[in-house]
Amino acid sequence: MESIRDRVAIIGMGCTKFGERWDADGIDLMVEAAYEAYQDAGISPKDIQAAWVGTVGTFSTGQGLAEALKLDYIPITRCENACATATDAFRNACYAVAAGIYDIVLAMGVEKQKDSGASGLVVPRGPSSDVEPPTPPPAQFALAATRYAHHYGIPMDQLKRILAKIAVKNHHNGTLNPKAHFQREVTEEQVLNAPMIAWPLGLYDCCGVSDGAAAAIIVRADWAKNFRDDYVLVKGLGLAVGGKQGLLHDDYDFIHFPENIKAAHIAYQEAGVKNPRKEIDLAIVHDCFTITELILYEDLGFTERGRGPAEVEAGTFTLEGELPVNTDGGLKCFGHPIGASGIRMIYEVYKQLQGKAGPRQIKKTPRLGLTHNLGGRPGSFTGAVAIFGRRD
Repeated sequence: MESIRDRVAIIGMGCTKFGERWDADGIDLMVEAAYEAYQDAGISPKDIQAAWVGTVGTFSTGQGLAEALKLDYIPITRCENACATATDAFRNACYAVAAGIYDIVLAMGVEKQKDSGASGLVVPRGPSSDVEPPTPPPAQFALAATRYAHHYGIPMDQLKRILAKIAVKNHHNGTLNPKAHFQREVTEEQVLNAPMIAWPLGLYDCCGVSDGAAAAIIVRADWAKNFRDDYVLVKGLGLAVGGKQGLLHDDYDFIHFPENIKAAHIAYQEAGVKNPRKEIDLAIVHDCFTITELILYEDLGFTERGRGPAEVEAGTFTLEGELPVNTDGGLKCFGHPIGASGIRMIYEVYKQLQGKAGPRQIKKTPRLGLTHNLGGRPGSFTGAVAIFGRRD
């Protein structure tokens, strides 16, 4: 199987302000993200040869993107793959360029959720026998938290304090990002005393509902230098889809998510990463809930099994730490407009690798950055990992 490593590059990206965008519909959000990307890349809309748009509920076809950007009669593909939707749209766009079919393409992620009126994520369900209870996401991940505490013998008060530190970290990083939905500091006391959503997860342990869009311009790597010197190379792409194994096997432990591990293994192999703790310089990960971020520190190989809480206490994943995670504020501060999140994450790594992340720029010069998405429920996920690097 061939690798994507160094075969395609990102030459331009755009990202809207995320939040309650009552001033904009899905069309407006895509225009805002795309034209920042066009300007960043120094291209015109007429240069785009094909496009992929990731969305779960905002548009039912690729025609929404064609209408928004006046991309007349070029191939546009709508992509949907749970919370990994935008990353999968980006992944398919990269493969089309790497295959030599196109020279320059657009990948877009967009979601308009606030207008739905729903207080949580709106995720379409397929035909069901209704044997499975319709458990909302906070309850599903709350069960993962209690299972993690039980497995490692951690008192629940201690685990809640660790989770609070993750929320405090991400909210601090979000205050440094003008495009984040929530931009205010929170304290551990505020997190611990917040209204309960699904015990032991309180308000600040859960990400919010938001609107937003993000876009990437992708070209052949040997073309990239014609557009800019600080282009960013795609080093590895991994995707793994579960088949409800956790719901079917009684030995499934629920303290790790195999889809994360498999997707990371594929991406690390493509990128030539042997020791992610030492080689990955920053990571933007799917912190839909604080317990999710804690578990995936271990799933992605950033620390050994069961050592996640100790690493949080040590400050390993803070902006000043050894391996900064969610430098942009994460889903905790951007909310989770499903179809937009993955490319929003890539936008942060792109800016960090270029040294253009402003006050949240990490101290060391980053060489490799990682993004991660996780869609589904404990026991059956779609996991996606992407790795990006600077040019030599």
